[in-house]
Amino acid sequence: MALPPDRKLFLGARLKRLRRDLGVTQTRMAEDLGVSPSYFNLLERNQRPMTAQVLLRLAEAYDFDLKTLSSDPESASASGLTEVFSDQMFRDLGLARHEIAEVADSAPGVSEAIVRLYRAYLDQRRTSSDLSDIGRPEDGAQQPIVTPSDWVRDYIQAQKNYFGDLEEAADELVGDLQPQPQDFAAAARERLAKKHGIQVRIVPVDVLPESVRRFDYHRRRLFLSELLTGAGRSFSLAYQLAVLEHGELIDKLADRANPPDKPTRALLKVSLANSLAAGVLMPYQAFHDAAEATAYDIELIRARFGVSFEQACHRLTTLARPGQRGVPFFMVRVDSAGNISKRFAGSAFPFSRFGGACPRWNIHSCFRTPGRIISQIVETPDSQRYFTIARTVARVATPFTGAEDSELAIGMGCELKYAERLVYSRGLDLKEPMATPIGPACRICERPACPQRAAEPINRTLMVDDFTKSISPYPFATS
Repeated sequence: MALPPDRKLFLGARLKRLRRDLGVTQTRMAEDLGVSPSYFNLLERNQRPMTAQVLLRLAEAYDFDLKTLSSDPESASASGLTEVFSDQMFRDLGLARHEIAEVADSAPGVSEAIVRLYRAYLDQRRTSSDLSDIGRPEDGAQQPIVTPSDWVRDYIQAQKNYFGDLEEAADELVGDLQPQPQDFAAAARERLAKKHGIQVRIVPVDVLPESVRRFDYHRRRLFLSELLTGAGRSFSLAYQLAVLEHGELIDKLADRANPPDKPTRALLKVSLANSLAAGVLMPYQAFHDAAEATAYDIELIRARFGVSFEQACHRLTTLARPGQRGVPFFMVRVDSAGNISKRFAGSAFPFSRFGGACPRWNIHSCFRTPGRIISQIVETPDSQRYFTIARTVARVATPFTGAEDSELAIGMGCELKYAERLVYSRGLDLKEPMATPIGPACRICERPACPQRAAEPINRTLMVDDFTKSISPYPFATS
């Protein structure tokens, strides 16, 4: 991070956030940086500018990228606030993106509170609309403002989808297991049997008709459904080991996150255990090196670690270890109806926080070419460009019914500046690319004349007349 000679950097809020994330005291960090505690206190309170020497000592002492201290207009908090303040009620304020980024950076908790209030506002509008014809529930029950899945998703995103403690625990467990290449399952079974007295059984679907994994604590049996693929069985074994051997760490991290209720805490613990399991199957160092060596060829990476395409994609969004970062990917999983069931990002997620993915993104069209990876360069309304790939994946195997859709779609992407590192961009003109304009959910997208618009934006006036048929079925006033 270059330090312009004519500009003073006041990084107090970011310095305090870093210190709290590292779990160190002011006195300890001041000692590590070679400054007095009183001077460090002034730095955190923005009463002294950050000097180049202190920045370099900070990077050396804690081995992290100085760019993480920069204001990020594409951060999760800034992106959420930008979406909120695009509403018509704030338009007269003329808020600039850099102002929003500064607020999000200086007060991330307040920013998140504003986003939650906006979500509650949208939920209230939606609920009022849904109940307008049918009346309110007899018991007067209200839906929660933030669902457990929303809360957990936002929390994980706030951590950039990276948990250093879990990565260390995963590395430790892999060191103990010493699994042979492509044979993790055998090592995991042996560990479960010898250390925990647990036997693994693959059982028919009629034994577990509504689940794919069940642990019988009293009988010390782990039952896995025959419907699971080899990659799915390995992940289930890794998950069970994660819970058994690092349950206290998972509890500690869940307590630190301070979820609002028991259901949210339970879901967070599952997510943390999943992250640890992924680290066991795909150890950070080896996975990062393989990703770089193969130019992020997901099929090769998947085969090397014996995991599924989706598992490899998810793992790629977590490569944020200080000093050893990978390409910062975002990932989304959708069904054929466009419903989003998974959303992760190693950096900012460029799509709507309150809606689905834009229909112009080819993640939707990849259902027409199942199993094939397709690429696309997209441009968001703020002129940011991203390189994306998409491919279908199969759901967990289910008995044939003749009716159910068995496919989901995985979308991956990164900022265009990283595209040259990806095998999927070879042969493309990245300097003058053909970019597809996309937007957030239609309700908040202000791109005019979009032929795939499904609704008018909530902050614009619908303009329909008898004399003109527009390209978009919902033309609106642009100012």
